[in-house]
Amino acid sequence: MMELFPVIILITSFLFLLALSVPIAWSIAISSLLTILASISLFPATTTISQRIASGLDSFALLAIPFFILAGQLMNKGGIAIRLIAFARAVIGSFPGGLALINIVSAMLMGAIAGSAMASASAIGSILGPEMEKDGYSKEFGAAVNITSSTTGLIIPPSNILIVYSLASGGVSIAALFLAGYIPGILTGLFLMFVAYVWAKKNTYRVGEVSSAKKVFKTFINAFPSLMLLIIIIGGIVIGVFTATEASAIAVLYALILGFWYKEISFKDLPNILLDSSVTTAIVMLLVGASMSMSWVMSYENIPQNISDILLSISDNKIVILLIINIILLFVGVFMDMTPAVLIFTPIFLPVTNLLGIDPIQFGIIMILNLCVGLCTPPVGSVLFVGVGIANTTIEKVVKPLLPLYLAMIVALLLVTYFPDLSLWLPKQFNL
Repeated sequence: MMELFPVIILITSFLFLLALSVPIAWSIAISSLLTILASISLFPATTTISQRIASGLDSFALLAIPFFILAGQLMNKGGIAIRLIAFARAVIGSFPGGLALINIVSAMLMGAIAGSAMASASAIGSILGPEMEKDGYSKEFGAAVNITSSTTGLIIPPSNILIVYSLASGGVSIAALFLAGYIPGILTGLFLMFVAYVWAKKNTYRVGEVSSAKKVFKTFINAFPSLMLLIIIIGGIVIGVFTATEASAIAVLYALILGFWYKEISFKDLPNILLDSSVTTAIVMLLVGASMSMSWVMSYENIPQNISDILLSISDNKIVILLIINIILLFVGVFMDMTPAVLIFTPIFLPVTNLLGIDPIQFGIIMILNLCVGLCTPPVGSVLFVGVGIANTTIEKVVKPLLPLYLAMIVALLLVTYFPDLSLWLPKQFNL
């Protein structure tokens, strides 16, 4: 019973603080402090938690996060979304559900380039939402498509959350994680496109005109500088020209040059862009520091080992354990933001999956893909609130069209869970 006592304190105090609407970073830090107080006295406990929050941020790899956030802000303001949408419209606009398919493809491209689901949902939704409504699409269906498709950019690199997972896992290769995300991210997008296609056929939404080869080529040329960012960043990391942190700084420089070249950004816009980036960075870093303190407390109290023993006592079958972990993470994603969830639950579940012979790279993709569902789910789904707000509708109305899209994401998750090569094939090709 004493072994479970720290677990009980940690879980009950954390849930109680969340129920009181205490911000999640403070809930994590306070519940960590209360847990460690079961073992040591007040002064050493407070000192230890403070030190762990600070030392949790003392990582060169974490420098990539503020740079990628700034790059995402520059891209969001720099007219990239408009050009990506125009290219997607020229390629697939003539298919049934064309605007919905355009939304998904644009979100995959924008999310991958900006590395932010919220930036993608905001940029793509504000441009395509009114267009979809004008073409007869229901406001709720447009919002549902925008919300779910925006999360694909968290799997398709470059992705801040994959960097966070690398840190939480003890140093899994960021380059390998970036490559591992391509096939699962694209697969998820294809499943979402299939649902959108069927829904559009069923509701007989308007079909766009077939674009000429000249128009396709012209829109591709306009979008090419934006698409080149992916090639430069990922190519440079994979072939070893620069690290992920250095790549993030290059992304900022490239996005800034692109914004000025497109004449969408001027010098007077930079203070607001830097301020928005600083606010987002501060929020993320506070979450990272607090979550790292909780990870240390769990390790000190031997909580991961106790949970591992409980899981393995239920079954030592890989299929069963992965199913249990997925169910737990789906539940966690409903109530917790992605960054603290990754930092807290990676040290808990990674030892279990390692014992079962599951590659840490594959498990990272499983975890992120799983938590992407939580971003679209009430009551804490941040992307859900952004998408609903932009569409000027309500969560209650969006739930119905969201359900088949949720199912598509979960089917993709199960395929990635039980077919390791979907995640591991690309990294293996590059010997990562």
